[in-house]
Amino acid sequence: MIDLEYQILIAVALDLLIGDPRWLPHPVKLIGRLAAWLESPSRRLIASARLAGVVTALLVIAISGSVAWGLVWAAACLHPLAGNTVSILLIYTCIAARDLAAHGVAVFRPLNAGNLGEARRRVAMIVGRDTDRLDESGVARATVESIAENLVDGVTAPLLFATIFGPVGAIVFKAINTLDSTFGYKNEQYAQFGWASARIDDVVNFLPARLTTPFVALAALLLHERPGGALRIARRDRRRHTSPNAGYPEAAFAGALGVQLGGPSFYFGQDRPVQKPLIGDRLCELRAVHICKANRLMIATTALFLVACVGARMIGQQLWQQGGWTP
Repeated sequence: MIDLEYQILIAVALDLLIGDPRWLPHPVKLIGRLAAWLESPSRRLIASARLAGVVTALLVIAISGSVAWGLVWAAACLHPLAGNTVSILLIYTCIAARDLAAHGVAVFRPLNAGNLGEARRRVAMIVGRDTDRLDESGVARATVESIAENLVDGVTAPLLFATIFGPVGAIVFKAINTLDSTFGYKNEQYAQFGWASARIDDVVNFLPARLTTPFVALAALLLHERPGGALRIARRDRRRHTSPNAGYPEAAFAGALGVQLGGPSFYFGQDRPVQKPLIGDRLCELRAVHICKANRLMIATTALFLVACVGARMIGQQLWQQGGWTP
């Protein structure tokens, strides 16, 4: 048997070594297809769009968690090592540190080489805004914002849920996160149907987003950035975001790097930009180099958060063995 903390360490190592191979049938894609498949019958059978969205979200979460549990259980029935292997693989698919860093590098390289057109095309793959009018600073800003926000969704939150609830917890979190990505839009089609998906995602990210902030500051200290700025800007600007959670990591990154995020962004080909609240102080102009700094900050935060999660679980196990409390 491999203890859960070591399973998590192996899963993160796998992610950092090989990322998400394109040929692998990723659970997030399967969950997304399940959600999309359930939308039509739910809307057809339930008159209320909001209630239909609630039922769809609960079904996707229940099915995803049940399948994950069933896979681990079935494999463990064959052999304990097989159960451990499936558990590790499930956790591994929920961590996205390498892919997040790779997306940042894919934007940095053409931007640093002066190929603004290619940099715009690359950043369009990871953000929802229009990128055809972005200058160098705008491309760098969009990329840094994406790295900061996805640090929670793709790394620290699944790590936390895996630590507490094992592979099933990690998969359930990714199901909730996928539901928000699929239905959590404030438009005519999903304002009601996606209400539950968005609210559940807000709830499960509440703690991870806030726990991530001090680890960003600690990572900034290790990287000789601005740890005090990370904490100060996070405290000041954390609520300057439409999401109740995304403002925490974005503000911490802005403070750590001494840059200003937010500001005008164009969407859906419209001529007038959406004015997003400014986050951080503009101590320096955003440039391509800040993408590399954001990547380093993300990796360092991942390492620190991983150590904290594994350490906390080991301490909990020791206390449990001594008859103190259940971890």
